[in-house]
Amino acid sequence: MIDEIICGEPLGPRVVQVEPTDDYHLYITFTNGEYRVFNAQPLLSLPAFKPLENIEFFRSVKPGYGTIIWPQDIDYCPDTLYEKSVPVKL
Repeated sequence: MIDEIICGEPLGPRVVQVEPTDDYHLYITFTNGEYRVFNAQPLLSLPAFKPLENIEFFRSVKPGYGTIIWPQDIDYCPDTLYEKSVPVKL
């Protein structure tokens, strides 16, 4: 794997896999091999993420462009995903 570099600095870990739950959590595998969980519930109060209130829509999440994406051009910063998620012990 080749690390991506922008302005001389390597990018943080990027999303390679995502698994949604019915309680608005996302289990995410990152390019560095870490498996982490992100609580997406706080996003529901933000206007841009209003469609996520529909659990079926929320569950349509998939990895794309190094982050998570939903229909209607909804995505979330991969650096913030990593920073605000917590490691899952396997």
